[in-house]
Amino acid sequence: MINKTRVLLSLISILLTACQPADTESHDEKPKLEATTPIREDTSVTKEYVCQIHAIRHIEVRALERGYVQSIFVDEGQLIRQGQPMFKIMPNIYQAELLKAQAEANNMNIEYLNTKGLADQKIVSPNELALAKAKLDKANAEVKLAETHLGFTNINAPFEGMMDHLNVRNGSLVEDGALLTTLSDISKLWVYFNVPEAEYLDFKTHNNDAAITKVQLRMANGKTYNQNGVIETIEADFDNTAGNIEFRATFANPDKLLRHGETGTILMKKPYKNALLIPQKATFEILDKTYVYVVNVAGKLEQRLINIEAELPHLFIIKDGLKDGEKVLLEGLRKVHAGDTVEINLLPPEKAFADLQLYTE
Repeated sequence: MINKTRVLLSLISILLTACQPADTESHDEKPKLEATTPIREDTSVTKEYVCQIHAIRHIEVRALERGYVQSIFVDEGQLIRQGQPMFKIMPNIYQAELLKAQAEANNMNIEYLNTKGLADQKIVSPNELALAKAKLDKANAEVKLAETHLGFTNINAPFEGMMDHLNVRNGSLVEDGALLTTLSDISKLWVYFNVPEAEYLDFKTHNNDAAITKVQLRMANGKTYNQNGVIETIEADFDNTAGNIEFRATFANPDKLLRHGETGTILMKKPYKNALLIPQKATFEILDKTYVYVVNVAGKLEQRLINIEAELPHLFIIKDGLKDGEKVLLEGLRKVHAGDTVEINLLPPEKAFADLQLYTE
């Protein structure tokens, strides 16, 4: 009975062995790794620069004559129209000086007319008539001067703008030249920012392209200003201590949103024509140098040093080290080494680049 049982178990063991798959090498197969090729496209990189915002006209309003402030017609932060009265300095002294000058001019006019009558009758010489005329001209000039001084007591806005702090109050005694307030014309804004030497040279290289002169402004709250600016001037000299040169962009300010003295960030696009692009995830760094794994025709990996021209979200613009059509590994970079033979799943670059956003989430 025991012998029959042993025979039966042997037969079952043989049958089980025969039913097992003959291909044991399947456990040793390596999965295919994703790879792609570079793509060429026209693109641009946005450069950022800290900036200072200035009104196109920002002036100090000062008293032109000494006296007491009689009236203030405006208030702080007010939009002032051109020609609008702002201050009045007590004019009594200047009114009296004008009356005195006018009286003297009238006296000189009478003296001139009398002398002219005598000269016409050949009673006095022409020289005496010329002297009387000179005295009259001087008296009229004194009238004009007194009128000017009196006019200086009325201070009107030289242009439309926003008024800043009041530095005086009604009744304040002000000296000739005393600061009353400041006035800013913010209909347009001059925005100043510093550009490194290398980027300045790139800008000048492409300055025939009108698009490169257009810039945007990111305000202090992180939002982009709704008006585009145009770079109009570049300072003459470089700052040798920082290696920068100052640019000036002009922005329209129709809603008076921006004010003199604000800060922000200039956004300037640098175009790249027919740029060679690869995904950032296809790269790795060794001692501050950037590499990719290139799959050659034999399926072996080559470690390739590349130079990066610029960086985009999820992408690098390649300066050199890689050619069109070369296959670069996208995944498993830490699991492989140069010289390894790999099987790849070659993705079209359009598909690989479209998946980048999902990759980063």
